[in-house]
Amino acid sequence: MSEAIIPKSDTSYFYQEEMDNALRFGDVVKGFTLTNAEILKPWDSICTDYQVNVKMPPFSVILTPCCSIGAGTLLLTPLLRVDVALFANPFLAEDLTRINRIMPPDKAVPPDKWEKIDAGEKARRELEGTTFAFVELFIYDKHASLPSYDINKRSKNSEDSISINHYMIDFRNIFKINCKSINSPTAAPLESKYLQLSPEGRSELRIKLARFFSRIPAEDAVALRT
Repeated sequence: MSEAIIPKSDTSYFYQEEMDNALRFGDVVKGFTLTNAEILKPWDSICTDYQVNVKMPPFSVILTPCCSIGAGTLLLTPLLRVDVALFANPFLAEDLTRINRIMPPDKAVPPDKWEKIDAGEKARRELEGTTFAFVELFIYDKHASLPSYDINKRSKNSEDSISINHYMIDFRNIFKINCKSINSPTAAPLESKYLQLSPEGRSELRIKLARFFSRIPAEDAVALRT
């Protein structure tokens, strides 16, 4: 378990230097449009109060498992700039990719918030053991091919601007696209492929995505125990 919190200072572990001639789970790709519908509430009859947003993010990430890529469909999520809120936790700010791995419960929140948690809740979290911080987010490590951008790390006494080229994805923000040219991982528009994760990076993504979807709500946990 302790290996999960070791800083990954050598960022070459995250990406594959030579990309495969295939689309893979976790790949960074370009050129795909993403759409989503906005409604005020569900309707029983024909809904006229809606709008459809169409965007083409600079980069997207494939979330379809490698062995399921095909049939003219693909699951994608946009590659986003890192949320400044992550820098409120010094442990994460030191190495943003720590978000991708489990950590002791006292490292998953900023020190000031941990101090405010009552003893009973601390004991409960410590008993549960290592956990993920921001279970819905996954960090894509810096890479020379990813554009840099400025971010303001706000603190109580100052606002420091730094330039980074880390990015993130949000598991709550997944889209399905239809593309007739995607017939298999190799029979696909491979020119869209931009970066490929290493097996280690893909494994981290797979584990955290599975954790995101496998969480059991409290009411179900109670029902399962009875």
